[in-house]
Amino acid sequence: MARIESPSGDAPRLDALAEELAAGFCATGATARREPGPAGDHLVLEWEGRDESLPHLLIVGHHDTVWPVGTLADWPVTEEDGRLTGPGVVDMKGGLAILEGALSLLADLGERPHRTVRLVVVSDEEVGSPDGRRLVERQLRGAAAVLGLEPPHPDGRLKTARRGSTRVRLTVTGREAHAGNDAHDGVSAVDELVDQLVLVRDLAGQPGTELNAGRISGGSRANVVAGRAEAELGLRFATVEAQRRTLDNLARLTALRPGARVRTEVLSSRPAWPERTGNPLLRHVRSLAAVLGQQLDGAPAGGAGDTNLPGSRGLPTLDGFGAVGAGAHARHEHIRVDQIAPRIALLAALLAVPLPRLRDRAEG
Repeated sequence: MARIESPSGDAPRLDALAEELAAGFCATGATARREPGPAGDHLVLEWEGRDESLPHLLIVGHHDTVWPVGTLADWPVTEEDGRLTGPGVVDMKGGLAILEGALSLLADLGERPHRTVRLVVVSDEEVGSPDGRRLVERQLRGAAAVLGLEPPHPDGRLKTARRGSTRVRLTVTGREAHAGNDAHDGVSAVDELVDQLVLVRDLAGQPGTELNAGRISGGSRANVVAGRAEAELGLRFATVEAQRRTLDNLARLTALRPGARVRTEVLSSRPAWPERTGNPLLRHVRSLAAVLGQQLDGAPAGGAGDTNLPGSRGLPTLDGFGAVGAGAHARHEHIRVDQIAPRIALLAALLAVPLPRLRDRAEG
């Protein structure tokens, strides 16, 4: 999988990997359908359970990566000293491989999952799932629980909560003019954007909010007053309230210079998934791990993902069932080979064993 490069937005390569994934999962007994998306096809797969009367178990994953085409040329997928390294191995092609391994194991044993299992693999998770979110949301209806195939914490702990995440584009329009002869007739969009980013940094410096100015562009030439500039911001939120407050403030930004215009556009947004007390799903997984001779626990995570949506709505949700490793989005990305088989065994057991009651009757 990692040798099939699949950067976000590259539809032909994402579709090639989707075809490979569908073939592998169908060999384990799944039915598959491709869902067209503007930046590549998504996948929706289903395995029949032994008891079809039960609500389905939903699993979410993605097959896009942050790595551009050509990365493999100087960073090939290699295994050395018990580590498999390469672009996308931990985030999250390792997780997709582990799920395929778990379902292959059940098939080899002549077993089926206890209940219907549905898997949604989106092609745009690394850019916030702007289109894939609709597929995840559609499959939440009636789900008993939701599992995520993102990598766990580096020590193997599952992810029990996630911060909210929003991508925002700030676009500034100014007025072009000759920078030497007619500078007074121009309005610099670049200068306006710089000043707006100083304000935004103060707005985002509130408790529970973090800001990353990920990309800035603008202007055309050094002798032309810039007529346009923009910035793409990544925001992380510890709470739903911090997310709402910050986005409201950003939506009210106005130009500081006469003749300039500022526009705020939310590109994608995931709600904060708060930590829940008790967590019977985590207790159940811990007990299965113990039977397998594994010690396992969970903890909140800093990053956001597609499990934010069910987690924010109170559905029993756990993430981190992917490959144990580290370095997501970095050149030291790797997975621990000795942890692949234990993760396959854990996920296979979780699919095969009946779930306990995860919510009070009052909760639905």
